[in-house]
Amino acid sequence: MDALDILTNLEQVVPFFQPIFNADEHKIIGYEILGRYINGKEDISLGSFFQDDTIPEEYRIEVENVVFTKAMDVASQSGDQELLWFVNRDAGLLMMDDGEGFLQLILSYQEKGVKPEHIVLEISDRNEQSHIEHLINYYKSFGIKIAIDKVGNESSYFERIAGIEPEILKIDMSSLRSNNSGPAYLDVLHSLSILARKIGATLLFENIETPYQLQFAWKNGGRFYQGFYLIKPQRGLVEKEILREKLKSEIHGFILSEKKRLHSFFDLRIELHTKFQELINRNKKWQNPSEFLMSLGDSLDGIAFRMYICDEDGFQLSPNLYKTADQWLLQPKYEGKNWSWRPYFLENIIRMRTGKKGILSDRYSDIETGEVIRTFSLPLNGTEFLFVDLSASFLNQREGLF
Repeated sequence: MDALDILTNLEQVVPFFQPIFNADEHKIIGYEILGRYINGKEDISLGSFFQDDTIPEEYRIEVENVVFTKAMDVASQSGDQELLWFVNRDAGLLMMDDGEGFLQLILSYQEKGVKPEHIVLEISDRNEQSHIEHLINYYKSFGIKIAIDKVGNESSYFERIAGIEPEILKIDMSSLRSNNSGPAYLDVLHSLSILARKIGATLLFENIETPYQLQFAWKNGGRFYQGFYLIKPQRGLVEKEILREKLKSEIHGFILSEKKRLHSFFDLRIELHTKFQELINRNKKWQNPSEFLMSLGDSLDGIAFRMYICDEDGFQLSPNLYKTADQWLLQPKYEGKNWSWRPYFLENIIRMRTGKKGILSDRYSDIETGEVIRTFSLPLNGTEFLFVDLSASFLNQREGLF
């Protein structure tokens, strides 16, 4: 709609509130404040208005402040001293007056019961403002919390996250609409959960529209959730425990599913360890690494597609034994390569040496085949270790492992 209509009818600009739920208590812990324009019976999102760079900055700031003021009036009348209020702000608009106008607006509600520490500022850094870190540290000194919105994948973006040290990272679930999403995309989202843990931030998964997305958010360390699957944005506030029983029931289902998957994982590890110990004992008299691997090959048809032996420092002592369509072939070019640079490689060597048991890796995409696989590794003795890449077809038969 026309920007002039909005500016000349500010009484029709109102806040909508989208509830945000937590995983530990299954209740509403806060609301994201969203701008809407009421046109008769229709409410129109103001998102495109705020992001339109052709509209003068002062006009967009004026409308943002109208939405925020009306939202804080609701917040101050709620009587709830625990709720968090998530406020979207573009970094460029905040920097127009060095963030002072927005700060004073926040502070003006202290006496009405909304303290700065109840405010979560969601920064959308579309224009890469150079002094945003300084402004954020200034806001933090008043107790205002920071959330990074629309987490990107550029290295510079992650550097800014590290510099800002946000309390909350918001992960958009829009692209994860079914369990058919590719493993690479799932691993990127998983890596963000690791990043959040490293910097001490809480993960908030937004735009949850399906049970699968909610389960993924729970499984990947999400503490806060919001989206249409839970509750759509409302004109007013709702009862804090409105979905408590529903969330408790769904998360209990997630727990049972994850426990089943973990049981399958550990059962497979024990099964493989037992099988390989039998094979190793049966072939104790092997003359060299290549002959030993060849002696294992026929027993592993349909289970593995690649095997090799490394020493404790990660140097490969054998060729690769690789399964083609109808036979096992030795690949001498891999002998002597060093794999200590791989994540967790040396840690796993120590684990195998200490525990004297095999280890089953997380799933990952194999560089050469592109298939999603796992690697089983186990000690042959105190200095040599066998690595077996399990075939995707074998893993797909194991319920719950993918």
